[in-house]
Amino acid sequence: MSSSQITIGAHVDQADPVGEAQARGTSLVQFFLGDPQGYKGPEVRHPGGAAGLRAEAEAAGVDLYVHAPYVVNVATTNNRVRIPSRKLLQQHLTAATEIGAKALIVHGGHVARTDDPATGFDNWRKAIEATDLTIPLLIENTAGGENAMARHLERIAGVWEAVSAAEGAEQVGFCLDTCHAWAGGIELGTAVEKVLAITGRLDLVHANDSRDAFDSGADRHANFGAGQLPPDEFADVVRRAGAPVVCETPGGAEEHRADFAWLREHGV
Repeated sequence: MSSSQITIGAHVDQADPVGEAQARGTSLVQFFLGDPQGYKGPEVRHPGGAAGLRAEAEAAGVDLYVHAPYVVNVATTNNRVRIPSRKLLQQHLTAATEIGAKALIVHGGHVARTDDPATGFDNWRKAIEATDLTIPLLIENTAGGENAMARHLERIAGVWEAVSAAEGAEQVGFCLDTCHAWAGGIELGTAVEKVLAITGRLDLVHANDSRDAFDSGADRHANFGAGQLPPDEFADVVRRAGAPVVCETPGGAEEHRADFAWLREHGV
């Protein structure tokens, strides 16, 4: 995919995703379905319900992506978190399918400090096998935590090896977050090549500048040019990834349009 064909969209409020896309002049948006911090289950807040949102998006030519709640952690050894996380993941996959979403994005999760990471890898395999992947599930790299499943490249490789052995593995993809990579200690200059060497695919980019320093472990997004990512390296990662882009940056339509323009000005 040439850079001129890369679609750049944004994370928006869930009540009117198509209207939010049009306000930004884009054909791609990402949003939550319900509470991102709770286990309550998905909720379609669009007034037309799931069918209405799907029809409106299709008519407008807008691609929808859904981000799973932050609380989902299928890797953990804690049954009180892992079991409801699996249930919540399935619920969101089903709801995302009903609205016609292209994919569901989920964080890699973590195990406890004293746990063997291999247990977390295998819990990922079990989760994939226990889930009906009606649309692609994109695992996203994360910024912090020493026992995170998707912060460091070697952990991502461990997850991928385990997931690749699961039935349904062809529906599992990868979402590269630039802020998380930087804050998590992944060198931007080689991030795309190294991720592709592990996963064989890169399905989505979360383009975010970072408020904090390299390898800080801090997940704090910034608007483009206002953070600490080296501008040319940042734009180069997005360009070479060649995947659709979601800007998860602060602000509303005006700020997002400025971020889109920044990327285009830097050759994306």
